[in-house]
Amino acid sequence: MENAVRDLALKHALINAVKFNGKADVKAVVSKIFADNPELRGNAKQVVEVVKEVVNYVNSLTLDEQRRILEEKWPEALGARRTVEEKRGDIESLPELPDADKLSKLTFRFAPNPDFYLHLGSARPAIVNYAYKLKYANKGKDSRFILRFEDTDPRIKRPLLDAYDAIREDLRWLGVKWDEEYIQSDRMSIYYEYARKLIENGGAYVVAKGSGCEPDDWKRLKIEGKPCLTREAESSRNLELFDKMLEGAFNEGEAIVAVKTDLSSPDPSIRDWVAFRVIDAHKYPHPRVGDKYIVWPTYNFAVAIDDHLMGITHVLRAQEHRVNTVKQYYVFKAFGWEQPYTIHFGRLKIEGLKLSKSILKKLNLTKDDVTLPTLAGLRNRGITPEAIWSLILFVGIKETDATISLKNLYAYNRRVIEPLANRYMFVKNPVKLRLRGVGDLIEAKIPMHPSYPERGIRVIKITGEGGYANVYVQASDVKPGLVVRLMGLGNVKVINVSGNEAEADFIGQSVEDARRSEAPIVQWAPPDAVNAEVIIPVNVGQVTVDNGLAEPAVAKLEQGTVMQFIRYGFVKLMGSSNGKLRLVYIHD
Repeated sequence: MENAVRDLALKHALINAVKFNGKADVKAVVSKIFADNPELRGNAKQVVEVVKEVVNYVNSLTLDEQRRILEEKWPEALGARRTVEEKRGDIESLPELPDADKLSKLTFRFAPNPDFYLHLGSARPAIVNYAYKLKYANKGKDSRFILRFEDTDPRIKRPLLDAYDAIREDLRWLGVKWDEEYIQSDRMSIYYEYARKLIENGGAYVVAKGSGCEPDDWKRLKIEGKPCLTREAESSRNLELFDKMLEGAFNEGEAIVAVKTDLSSPDPSIRDWVAFRVIDAHKYPHPRVGDKYIVWPTYNFAVAIDDHLMGITHVLRAQEHRVNTVKQYYVFKAFGWEQPYTIHFGRLKIEGLKLSKSILKKLNLTKDDVTLPTLAGLRNRGITPEAIWSLILFVGIKETDATISLKNLYAYNRRVIEPLANRYMFVKNPVKLRLRGVGDLIEAKIPMHPSYPERGIRVIKITGEGGYANVYVQASDVKPGLVVRLMGLGNVKVINVSGNEAEADFIGQSVEDARRSEAPIVQWAPPDAVNAEVIIPVNVGQVTVDNGLAEPAVAKLEQGTVMQFIRYGFVKLMGSSNGKLRLVYIHD
């Protein structure tokens, strides 16, 4: 028995830990084991001891290790396999990519800047690129998907140290698996090597203080479409200046490396763009490598080098990168390399939702705040990866901008959670309803889910005393003279309403009578109901709160459980504090 319990404990401890940022809870794991295996309750003491031991082990692992073990042993628990398999048809229907059938190997990449956490907008290139990897892998093509952290700007787009793992966690939650991983701040020697090669073959030059090509003069001349002195200098002279940059001879703003492009380009930003710049490492240390480097490659140089060295064949990214594609062309041209096929898709805009990283960063909210469109925030709120896949694949890779409503995301999510979420009763703004004419005991039999009778029912008992009993109902559901059916309990006729109390006659339990009188069916709560608050995200950083009473069964559910409050909406149990349950509203 012990080995079987140990396996159960490991599975549920890993699931619990992954759900709650690497820390499993003994009580939650024990509850889950007993709920699924009630026959083990007779050995409760031994089970608890095994669970404690296993939880200690699981909590000693990193979140990555926990996910790896869970994925190896119980991949279905992560939902990743289900997500991908369910979307297989949508993946296969994606439009064909240029020359994909002619190439022997296809390589795609997702390349986030870890200066913030992934949000709904940044999930798009991750899912689209991975979906194409799967599309061609399913056809028997040698296909790869690369995760590359682009973190070479410690000054303006300063990386967040915890964002690297947060991005990995978000991708795993989405069911996105990468074949290789690279971090650009670990590849500085490679960029220096190719900077030298580019300077040697005349494709780049150095602009530096005291070089005859001053940075301010270079900027002015570039706008005028004229060359600076070092642009035409010998490569040996520019290599000498580049070495001085690396040695620290220049301060920030005093030296750059520029890529030779077309000085007559109608777009000034394309003219001889900056490939390397000096950044004050003491003032702006990199969160991973500290002050080890003072000369950093710009986005376009590092991307061009990496796309070639990593064998990227197709780049699928947003329209705002069109100019970057042109800039990177000059690096590929200078080295005689073939540039990847690039497909630009339009922006994804969500009505009423801010997806700008710069705006979200200023709000200073935790990454999993339920009002945020970050993947962590959506996950915490109860949005599923399946819903996000559905939304992204529906939008596809059209060149035009796509504006959709959050209702679209909720509709996809509802399809996923509706069959999974059991039904419970919650009464907002409750009033006490005093029932007259009840017996000593009346019972309500409530199905866990009306579409799945095999899940059973729960019985709520109401004890009468002297012909009276109390329940709680929503204030808006009771009006004098109104006949209502208390769900699963019986039919009542409201006699009077006064303040926070109302009185009604109990007139029977016949469902047919309720139908004949067209009595509305309302949810209710028993006398031993628990206080509950439902947090409703309204906008980024803004919530409203509904206070009320939930039936006692809700308090026994595991934290993180998604359910439907009848006549209210889908909610997720976040925990409890000071005897009050705390839930978050997902959607209707």
